[in-house]
Amino acid sequence: MREYELHPEAYTDLDEIAEYIALDSPDAAKRIVNEIFDAISKVVPFPHRGHRRPDLTSRPLRFITVYDYLVAYAPDERPLWVVAVIQGSRNPRLIAALLRSRE
Repeated sequence: MREYELHPEAYTDLDEIAEYIALDSPDAAKRIVNEIFDAISKVVPFPHRGHRRPDLTSRPLRFITVYDYLVAYAPDERPLWVVAVIQGSRNPRLIAALLRSRE
């Protein structure tokens, strides 16, 4: 059994992040995506270590930050369920709508 699973659209999030960063630096794009996966792996044993964001969702999701990206995940799911990887500087209303669409 895997430690975590990603929502299908979370894979799309990561692809879009990598494509955007790769415009400036393909090496940085790979490094940052790898660091996001590493951060997700590290939260698996302590899923409630992330913070809540009641301003973004009423769901019991937790968030960790990797660089400027928010990783939203369901801490009580096994395997850990990663809902989204979002640019943290986006409009909070857009982030909230994106999270609602992935219920």
